[in-house]
Amino acid sequence: MLFKKPKISVVGAAVYLSLGALAAPAFAQQAAGQQLERVEVTGSRILSMNAESAAPIQVMTSADIAASGVANVQELLAKSPLFVPGNSRTNSNFQTSGAGVSTIDLRGLGAARTLVLVNGRRYISGVPGSSEVDLNTIPTDFIERIETLTGGASSTYGSDAVSGVVNIVLKKAFEGLVLNAQAGRSTKGDNDKKIVSATLGSNLANGKGNLMAHIAFTKEGAVYARDRGWDTDDISTAQLTGDAADIFSVTKPFYSSFAPQGRFFYGPKRANGTYASYTYDAAGKEIPFSTNGPDGDGVGATGFNRQYYRAIAVPTDRFLLATKGDYALNDQHTVFFEGTYASTKTKSDIEPFPLDSININKASGGLIPAEFMVGGVKMRNPLVPDYLYSRAVDRDGDGLKDYNFTRRMSDFGGRTSTAERDTFRVLTGVKGDLTKSWSYEAFASYGFTKEGQTGTGQVNVLNFRNALEAVADVNDVNGNGNRTEAICLDANARAQGCVPANIFGKGTLSADAVKYINAPSSLNTKITQKVVGASVSGEAFELPAGPVGIAAGAEWREETSSTSYDALTQAGLNAGNALPNTQGSFNVKEAFVEAKLPLLKNLPFVRNLDASAAVRVGKYSSVGNVTSWTGGLDWAVNTMVRVRANTAVSTRAPNVGELYSAPAQTFPSGISDPCEGAKATGTTVTDIACRADAGVAANMAANGGVFTLNQADKQGMSGYDSGNPNLKAEKGTSTTLGIVITPKSVPLLKNFAFTADYFDIKVTEAIGSPGRTFTLNQCYAGGDQSFCKFIVRRQNTAGSNSAGSLEYVNQTQENSGGLGTRGVDVTAAYNELVGPGRLNAKLAYTYLIKSYYVPRPGADTDYSTGEVGSARNKWTLNLGYDFGNIGLKATTTFIGQSKLDDQYMTDFPDATAKQSQVASKTYLDLQGSYTMGKAQFYLGIDNALNTKAPMIPSGVSGNTTGTQTNATIYDVLGPRYYVGIRYSM
Repeated sequence: MLFKKPKISVVGAAVYLSLGALAAPAFAQQAAGQQLERVEVTGSRILSMNAESAAPIQVMTSADIAASGVANVQELLAKSPLFVPGNSRTNSNFQTSGAGVSTIDLRGLGAARTLVLVNGRRYISGVPGSSEVDLNTIPTDFIERIETLTGGASSTYGSDAVSGVVNIVLKKAFEGLVLNAQAGRSTKGDNDKKIVSATLGSNLANGKGNLMAHIAFTKEGAVYARDRGWDTDDISTAQLTGDAADIFSVTKPFYSSFAPQGRFFYGPKRANGTYASYTYDAAGKEIPFSTNGPDGDGVGATGFNRQYYRAIAVPTDRFLLATKGDYALNDQHTVFFEGTYASTKTKSDIEPFPLDSININKASGGLIPAEFMVGGVKMRNPLVPDYLYSRAVDRDGDGLKDYNFTRRMSDFGGRTSTAERDTFRVLTGVKGDLTKSWSYEAFASYGFTKEGQTGTGQVNVLNFRNALEAVADVNDVNGNGNRTEAICLDANARAQGCVPANIFGKGTLSADAVKYINAPSSLNTKITQKVVGASVSGEAFELPAGPVGIAAGAEWREETSSTSYDALTQAGLNAGNALPNTQGSFNVKEAFVEAKLPLLKNLPFVRNLDASAAVRVGKYSSVGNVTSWTGGLDWAVNTMVRVRANTAVSTRAPNVGELYSAPAQTFPSGISDPCEGAKATGTTVTDIACRADAGVAANMAANGGVFTLNQADKQGMSGYDSGNPNLKAEKGTSTTLGIVITPKSVPLLKNFAFTADYFDIKVTEAIGSPGRTFTLNQCYAGGDQSFCKFIVRRQNTAGSNSAGSLEYVNQTQENSGGLGTRGVDVTAAYNELVGPGRLNAKLAYTYLIKSYYVPRPGADTDYSTGEVGSARNKWTLNLGYDFGNIGLKATTTFIGQSKLDDQYMTDFPDATAKQSQVASKTYLDLQGSYTMGKAQFYLGIDNALNTKAPMIPSGVSGNTTGTQTNATIYDVLGPRYYVGIRYSM
């Protein structure tokens, strides 16, 4: 049998594959006299004596991870030009679930199309209804390396590997103990980071087995917008400026019209169809409402600064426990297991709830009575101020005065959502040798992620309605002797603890009223995954150029997901729309076969030429039969030059969320209403389509024939996203063509490696939503009118000043026209003795040729090439220099000049190209280390140049709510440092 030793895998021979290849040339010399074990390369199930691949693979090693000081590997992968972060701490604060989850998106094609594996096998998702792995649950110090294969790999691993695979390989056969402790914070005094971990490994039974364990505690603190100078105030973009040096004309502050002191609408309707609105100052004096300052009445700003409450980095606490081991039953068969438990706690913070009285009493259009008929006697609400009561009129014809209001519920404090997630996964299996050249593996795994989320800041609609209907206790019904105090009108409500609500002024709600009105929310989710698989690999027969490698196997997988809300949320009685509980599941049976054929060997200009092919068939309970395949060529011209080519057809079946998710509310930014400025007498397609809506027509009539939006209108739009059980599987085709140069025989370049790979990925019938801007344009610009059903506008109901404004723009999942990306990856690595030490240099560069999205079959292509998130030029340069006990490392990350979304810019036809540009950004991370005996001390600083994120204000496409930039792409934390010690024994 083959000599048993730890597999060298990709790292041992990876000068052909990756930037990490040249880390230790001496390793090859040391291993030269040893018999090597067959290895498995990411993207193939065939064990081979070399690690060459027809598909491009890039590798990050444990040394790269240690030199980065990251808390989770997403932070490291995000620096690679191959990736775009998915969910992260800095872009998920406003999500209804999943705050603080860390996912990764290869090629920018969506995290759902990036398959994350652990030791070559599927890992349990961390996001309900999806396949997206939460990288918070994978311990960084337990990782040996991370292999990234770009291009479709569904024929090897099944669904989701459309843009590629990220294979996280854990340490194995480890002996000893490694302790790590790290602490850091930003230069602003926030973003505290603390990491403590221990990794222990020991051989068992005279080397027959090995057992490893890892435990880690990580704590990352919050960052608030109020502590970042560029982000302390609400701002908005009014229009593009005429100054080529500026992008936007920014209104600052641009406070919300939902203010803690309340804004009250009453009195007769004015000539323009609206109602006068007033608020109250600290002394209770009635004053006109002015959101942002003087408006002709000499009134200061009375609006609300939402940014004060908003977190731009979600605090995240983690506990991780990981174990793995193996034991040789005999010389041919070994059992193995992996176990992981992760407990993650996050807390999102946003501003207090903005309440509109229409949320309390939708049937009356939001009208709240100021007086009541009690036993045939008209009684007023004693909490209603005299100046409101004297001006109020009967607007619904019941003979009683009424009013309506908006109010920021600051009495409740900010809205918070605390989530506790538990991830558990266990895997066990057996592997071994059937013959000298044939091996097998069989495994079974089970995993789940469950989340319990509790929220604050919502209101109980029924209780609030009762609390607003108050009368004087003239009959002393509560027996306390006070006949002038306010009590709740409804006797049943009083019996249930109703306390009258005084909403007239800031902080006027009593503690008892808050307790009665408060509606704590809850959300519970659970995802489960079961996988059973088996495969065989070996050499089928000999060809003149070598043995033909074959692998074949089968896999069964079942995934379930469920989401359960509290009763008030389900019924829509917490001032939001009803969110029903949802659940769904699917299972799939798959089989695959793969072959590697050596075609030519030892010929002129052909050191070797190998072909590879694979096919995988599957039957899904949700979408039926699917087929994926791949084919590749690997041509070694000589010892210096190798050419590789690969083509693949991949499939992705819709996940549980895409199929079955109930409507979930979101608050998108960067959405412009195409009806703004439309005219009652206009003849354009947009004018005609807009005024067909009764609310828009009423708005036009009240504003001189022009549809006009105010600040509250623009800030008040939301929407609901939902699944679609009729989805079909999407299909991806990918092509890669590359060259690898390793001039080992050239003295000055023997430790140099260079690769260049062209990639082209196309996805047809891609699962996704067409986008809210596309939906609006289709409805109002002469497109597909079926999109109009997703748009809900406010109507001219009693008390409304916002007739015709967008209330909801909803969207559902569908099979779109497709998406794709095309470009070139270039990597270079150099490892050489320079002076007293060793220099390591690694460069990864990606040039994006084209990226696009087709919202619907036959629709115009929306090109995103060069837009924010799809920069044409991205690169990362790693430089390291080690001499003696000292190590110095620097990582420079470059994001090229970008531009704003061209779909958004259509609203500004007079804008110049320069005005839509977003400047390039360069980030520098530094680390230094000193080794003394068994201890290594290290110190690092990230974003050492204090590179500022570009201004992308609220209301602009690409903005991350609450950050005034795109926090997915750009760093919003600023310079931050850390110190640590790593002790090995």
